[in-house]
Amino acid sequence: MLNETTTTEETVTINPETEDSTEKVKENVTIEKPIESKPSTQIDYLDKSILEIKSVNFDEVDQYNEEDLDELPELYHESFKDINVNDVTTGTVVNITDREIFIDIGFKSEGIVPKSEFPELPAIGDEHRVFINTFEDHKGNCSLSKEKAVFLERWNELNESFEKEEIIKGTIIKRIKGGMVVDLIGVTAFLPGSQIDVRPITNFDDYIGEELEFKIVKVNETRKNIVISRKALLEVDLHEKRKEIIDQLETGMVLEGTVKNITDFGAFIDLGGIDGLLHITDITWGRINHPSEALEMEQTITVKVIDFDVEKVRVSLGMKQLEPEPWEEAEVKYPVDSHVKGKIVNMMNYGVFVELEKGIEGLIHVSEMSWTRHIKNPNELYKLGDEVEAKILSIDKEEKKISLGIKQLTENPWDEIEEKYPVGSITSGVVRNLTQFGAFVELEQGIDGLVHISDMSWTKNVRHPKDFLKKGDKIDVKILEASGENRRLSFGIKQTEDDPWGELKTIFNSGKLIEAKVLRVLDKGIIFTLEQELEGIVPLKRLSKQARADIKTKFKPEDLVEVIVQEIDQESKKVILMLNEPESQEDIAIKEEKETMKKLKKESTSDKLEVPQEIIDSLNKASKS
Repeated sequence: MLNETTTTEETVTINPETEDSTEKVKENVTIEKPIESKPSTQIDYLDKSILEIKSVNFDEVDQYNEEDLDELPELYHESFKDINVNDVTTGTVVNITDREIFIDIGFKSEGIVPKSEFPELPAIGDEHRVFINTFEDHKGNCSLSKEKAVFLERWNELNESFEKEEIIKGTIIKRIKGGMVVDLIGVTAFLPGSQIDVRPITNFDDYIGEELEFKIVKVNETRKNIVISRKALLEVDLHEKRKEIIDQLETGMVLEGTVKNITDFGAFIDLGGIDGLLHITDITWGRINHPSEALEMEQTITVKVIDFDVEKVRVSLGMKQLEPEPWEEAEVKYPVDSHVKGKIVNMMNYGVFVELEKGIEGLIHVSEMSWTRHIKNPNELYKLGDEVEAKILSIDKEEKKISLGIKQLTENPWDEIEEKYPVGSITSGVVRNLTQFGAFVELEQGIDGLVHISDMSWTKNVRHPKDFLKKGDKIDVKILEASGENRRLSFGIKQTEDDPWGELKTIFNSGKLIEAKVLRVLDKGIIFTLEQELEGIVPLKRLSKQARADIKTKFKPEDLVEVIVQEIDQESKKVILMLNEPESQEDIAIKEEKETMKKLKKESTSDKLEVPQEIIDSLNKASKS
């Protein structure tokens, strides 16, 4: 576009010695030339050679007519190519220095390319594609780039391949986080680790340096990033191959395959173009915690086709199915009451599982481990891997369950417990445990019985067994109950002695004055300690609150007090006492109660109507007549 006009002058000097040399004066030839407005990427000055003042002969001036002069500006601009910054153009090498290559791109001055951008040194006259960085850098030079030109042209080619979904070639050059870097001949691309192959990769470095085919799956124009995949190409071929193979499969076929990958839930087996899943439960009839216990990578194995899905291209495989199921003859091999040996393969809170052979396990419940011990957890006796001997208690082929017992290998001591410890006999034992309601006494290993708190003393009111016994005490007990069927023994300590209450009634007869020590002062009464491990009580429940408060303040523990025996309460194991005090509060209360009763009786009597005897007699005669 022409947007401004400027004027340039050329001065022509006339030679006076020519044949036409007359008195001519110098003439100035003025040429008006339109100048295009320069884009921001072009230079801001004209070539000095255009502006030079040139001396010519007059006859030379005659060679140019007015039309030629008018065409000069147009010819000048046509000498430049229509190029802009960030364009890729072709140029010719015109000069080479130690650091730079000078290339003529048809601009008024040569462009400069760093020598380091040429893999091989070019020759003068060679043509190369270059990228225009700027027409004038900070040094006033036209800056070009060979590498950017190669990148952009290759980028455009790859973009076109992406749109057409074409296959491209590249060389894997290095490994980075998450994948590999691939050289696509001038442009690098990212190859995710998951897109290298259809099978999991164990060593990524094995692929470095390999030239392979890829498919472009993503292009980011802004960041100039490319993501490629090799797996996408392989899956297309593999899918067709899988279809072909799976069409030939039949349930029950026996095939050979290679262990391709091992996971927690099983292993993937390469069947020669198609993968099948061998689940952990189908590897062996026995118990394994992980497939790696039975399989190794790249191991060649024989498998059986259990099931397959043509549409989803899935194949289920089995190894154990190649062998007979062990439970088929389990009832014959392991009859009830037979003795077996096995290894503990699993432990639970409720028992242990014993492997009798691959695929057949039996359970020993904690209740079947000992006749006498109360086992809470099997780890009290066993650990994983222990070899044990047991007895077959029951077998269920349908449920695939076998119950085992260890205690059944020995005699049950409870079978003879009634004969060995008859009711009424006295024996000795050791206190093993104390509870709120009694104490457990062991007679022999694993054989113990309970002494209830009520059977510990005839006279002492035992509130907790620890007040009467402690662990480890060796004591005599009397057998109160023995049941082998219920595995229960009941003991008594007080029963080893005669009941003293008959004699105590004569010792603590009613009205007897005795000295007692205050044990506790309670709302219900004052508790005293007496002889023969007895306790006595002065009841206060009949008294008013004030009277009880007054008495409670008078007594404190350890005080010696004279009391009178009122009566003996054998059931509560206490002697009922009263205080030996004249006109005691208790006496006053009793007296008050008696006076109240008399008064009420008198009042009820005074309210009666007295009828004369004469009237009564006349009434009786009338009734007889």
